[in-house]
Amino acid sequence: MERIILYLRTPAKSGEIKVRLRLTEGREVALFHKTGIKATAADLAKFDIDGRLKQRVSVYNYELARSLEEEIRYMRGAYANMKDKGLDMTSDIFEKEIADLKNPKQAERKAAGMTLLQRFERFIDDSFRDGIICELRYKHYRAVLTKLHRYLTINGMSQMAPAEFTEENILNFRLFIFDEYKYVDKYPKLYKECNERNKPKQRLNLNTVTTHLKKLQTFFNELESRDEIIKSPFRKIGTERKKAVMRTMFDEPYFLYSTELQKVLNTKVSEDLQEVKDAFLLQCALGCRIGDFQSLSMENVAVSPEGIAYIHYLPDKTRDGQETNIEVQTPLVRFALEIVKRTKFNFPITKYPCGQSGYNAKIKTLLRVCKIDRKVPIYDDTIKDNTYKAIHDIASSKLCRKTHVDIMNKVQVNMYAAGLHKEGSGAVTRYTKLELKDRFALMCTAFGQPSYKADKNLKIRKA
Repeated sequence: MERIILYLRTPAKSGEIKVRLRLTEGREVALFHKTGIKATAADLAKFDIDGRLKQRVSVYNYELARSLEEEIRYMRGAYANMKDKGLDMTSDIFEKEIADLKNPKQAERKAAGMTLLQRFERFIDDSFRDGIICELRYKHYRAVLTKLHRYLTINGMSQMAPAEFTEENILNFRLFIFDEYKYVDKYPKLYKECNERNKPKQRLNLNTVTTHLKKLQTFFNELESRDEIIKSPFRKIGTERKKAVMRTMFDEPYFLYSTELQKVLNTKVSEDLQEVKDAFLLQCALGCRIGDFQSLSMENVAVSPEGIAYIHYLPDKTRDGQETNIEVQTPLVRFALEIVKRTKFNFPITKYPCGQSGYNAKIKTLLRVCKIDRKVPIYDDTIKDNTYKAIHDIASSKLCRKTHVDIMNKVQVNMYAAGLHKEGSGAVTRYTKLELKDRFALMCTAFGQPSYKADKNLKIRKA
């Protein structure tokens, strides 16, 4: 049970004293409240430490007694609300809760307008509806919304309006995203709807945090352009500080060498790893993102008049941003064709990329079994320097795309030969005049695979 006591810091015996109250419960909670009450030392001497009138006192300041009783009632109500909402037990939040109880009409007016969370959610939904963002980016934006909801709730600001979000809130939200894993056990109510796999378990890396903030920045830019706020809080951050807050840092690219990929191809693995091996090798041969790879089926396979089997698809990341729906067409080298014929793109493991038993974890196990242990530099933000880790300890599905691009580069193939990006992309140019048969010949050379001709049923006609 909580206890509320008078907290008088002044030793004055005369004159007016500012009355503060302190609420405690055990050793964990200590909340202070500035009542705004001023009283003389003589009047306060007639009350005990719990704010109650002492026994046998008949002459006292009635207004002071009434005010103390009222403030204590508000404090108990605010504390009960904080526990019920799972808020952070700080005096600042305590004062806000007390203010809302004292001024219910003002709190209702504040709640009646669209809150920051409501406006951000509408922005996300409208952007998806209008085709500005694809389904994958929609999910990423929703993840930022969820984190913002937790941050505001913990800090007693869930009813905050968009215009009230300051540059200080941005900096504090950034720190929250970095270390959200520390709040999971402290505020279980906020994470009870969260899948165990998706609960924060460790400190996020710099690039992920910056990506989240950039999505929030896009939202505030929209509000500013629509005159819903005077100025985005991101534009109020100083130039140097903004560079530090919004910076990204990329490690030196790592990938499998051609010889290492061949080693994986030639290594016999256990039955439970065979599915992972097939998926990993096929994704390396195609060079597509995991989202696109998950959506592929036999419907995406075709055979050219020259007998070249290939896959064709619209990349999910750029689908809604392209002016023309030009498909990616990637020839299937021989080992990739055999995997497709055998598996029919049936890879249940790829449905769950993350988690201790997901696709990424299995890729690490596969490379460890294949003894792919070359060490690569990884930047450690805590020590501000590179550390060196075995590639099998950090591998994920992203390694497939990097490996594909590097192997193509090694044979002097300009990256648009792989047909992976739209024209003008900063990563790999999407379109070229190279015909499918020319790309097939280059890819066979790059991956060290023999040429072939297949019929419409994917049977090899001749080498």
